[in-house]
Amino acid sequence: MKKPIEFDRSKKVFPLILMVLGIGIMLAQLITRLNFVAVLSVGYCCILSAVIMLSLIAKKKVYLPMLIGYAFSFGGLTLFHIIFGADAGFGAFSNGLAGWSSAEHTLSAGEGNFFLRLAGNILLSLPVIVSFVLLAVFAKKSFKKESLKKALCSLFSVLLVASSVASVLFMNMRTKPVTKRLWDGQDEYLKGVDKAKEGSPNVLFIMMDDLGYGDVSLNGALWQTPNIDSIGENGINFENFYSSYSVCSPARFAALTGRYPYRGYADNVIYPTISTVAPFAQTRVFNSIEMGNNADGMLGDEVTIAEVFQAAGYNTGLFGKWHLGDYGEYLPTNQGFDYFYGSHHVNDMTPFYHVKETEGEYTIVHGVDELKDQSKATKWIHDEITDWITETVTESKEPFFAVYTSPWPHAPVFVGDDFKGSTGMGTYVDCVNEFDSYLGELFNTLDELGVLEDTIIVFTSDNGPALEGSVNDLRGGKYLAYEGGQKVPFMLRWDNNNGIFASGETRKQSATLVDLFPTLISLCEITGSEKENYLPSDRVIDGVSMLPLIENDGVIHTEEHPILHMKRKDIKAIQYTVATEDVKKQYTDYEYPVLNDNDYITFKYFDRVQNDNSAFFDKYRKNWLHILTDDVGENYNRSGVYPGTAAEMHERLDEIQKSFESNPRGLMK
Repeated sequence: MKKPIEFDRSKKVFPLILMVLGIGIMLAQLITRLNFVAVLSVGYCCILSAVIMLSLIAKKKVYLPMLIGYAFSFGGLTLFHIIFGADAGFGAFSNGLAGWSSAEHTLSAGEGNFFLRLAGNILLSLPVIVSFVLLAVFAKKSFKKESLKKALCSLFSVLLVASSVASVLFMNMRTKPVTKRLWDGQDEYLKGVDKAKEGSPNVLFIMMDDLGYGDVSLNGALWQTPNIDSIGENGINFENFYSSYSVCSPARFAALTGRYPYRGYADNVIYPTISTVAPFAQTRVFNSIEMGNNADGMLGDEVTIAEVFQAAGYNTGLFGKWHLGDYGEYLPTNQGFDYFYGSHHVNDMTPFYHVKETEGEYTIVHGVDELKDQSKATKWIHDEITDWITETVTESKEPFFAVYTSPWPHAPVFVGDDFKGSTGMGTYVDCVNEFDSYLGELFNTLDELGVLEDTIIVFTSDNGPALEGSVNDLRGGKYLAYEGGQKVPFMLRWDNNNGIFASGETRKQSATLVDLFPTLISLCEITGSEKENYLPSDRVIDGVSMLPLIENDGVIHTEEHPILHMKRKDIKAIQYTVATEDVKKQYTDYEYPVLNDNDYITFKYFDRVQNDNSAFFDKYRKNWLHILTDDVGENYNRSGVYPGTAAEMHERLDEIQKSFESNPRGLMK
């Protein structure tokens, strides 16, 4: 006679361990409120459901402690999303494949109340609940025909596994950030911003994606980028400008806030939160692991440069790639932009599509299948920014602040039909050539509208190149703290600059992307509360104004305000410039060319960084000191020659590291 299915209430060690683990995960979930624990909980439920099924098959038993552990863990997970959810609970159903838009489906965009969130999360959990309850009921119930009991228990154990796994793809992972919020300081600061003065310049900030330092002809590219070059040729070309991070999302955070990304838990790539069963659906879960304190993008209480210009009366628009969040407070039009056209996500993730967005509501423009063919993206973005600037200039008396964030040449690279084969150097260069060509058309439009001379034009890249692209003689590339990962093209043009600088000049001293925020406020003379160069006072602004550098190549990044090269919360390198005379005082016995030929020298110090040579990936450079003034390739460690400098920089790095850890959001005390 075959062994019957048994509902086992015994206190065997292994089932009890699993039960205690489930209860522990539930308590950790509700106490910490962290999405990271939610991911652990989902994983636990998937594994435990499989163990329950295997126990049923192999032992013919359904263990009560295992069911209790599962119930606590999954119940705690559902309760967590009901209480601390960031939207109405239906967000997981809003996917690109269905073509939903927040404007038409407000429940998926973050609106609603507790009861809607309750209903939504119960609905999402229903397959698991039904499978779990029926498995428990049928395992406990007596049947006249044992074969029927076995069939039902087997069926619902399999369904429990399937629904547990499906919850990874469909469960709503959006939750409220667990951190000190800075709303009051943001409101107070923005209310204090004065209206822009008559005649204030327009601003056009252009940021490319993964464009290398050597990918523009003004910096020695193998092909011509005449329209990009025209910015530097008619303005200033900066030879030593750095992104403030070596990957996309954090660099954009730095540019918009003037703060290092760690301040807002935006120190890694931000993934889509929209659920979909398409490939890479798991990216929705990555934010919970990669980002701290449940942030799903750039927190809404950050003060962005767009919000400052908006408060000053500027018309504000963003065109191209956002990559700083895709719902609620993270949307661009909830971060200071009046209008947004482009993609919330990066072009190698699912879903990917272009939207038009105003006041936190967006509609999908060209359908939801854009991942396959992005060849029209440059033209679409160009047409949108051209139309917006034209309409703004002709219909408004107020200046504009436009941000043009091209998705190129980030892989996968696409190019329009008219530009395929245009350079003979492949799709990467053809793509940059297409962008450059349309940029020339945009400049012509500004000229025809009569605003070119009164527009501050800034051009840069978010980080160094990845699969293709040139860094010239620099070391490394994207994702790395070496020069090739963060040293990027930077040019600034402003024809009517009131004599601040002459056109066609270069600047050799260093600056970084967090400096853009205070620099634009300084150049545009944004005031507030009877203060010039008005900056927030409740939070640290890491950047410093580049005005001394712009005016006469003055040093702005000294030991007091170093450039940081960060990866997540760790400072990989620290960099600042020192007067050569001060160095000579410390090293009196040496006469080196670099000390005799330069008034200032720039040091860069690595405490510990992984080798960039893949053949020796397990090796690390420790206590590594470079002089970038004569060694841009970071080829030689000079800590043995300048031991005092290395020790000083190590101490400064450690001091800043501790300050970040003790005050991650940079609150002013």
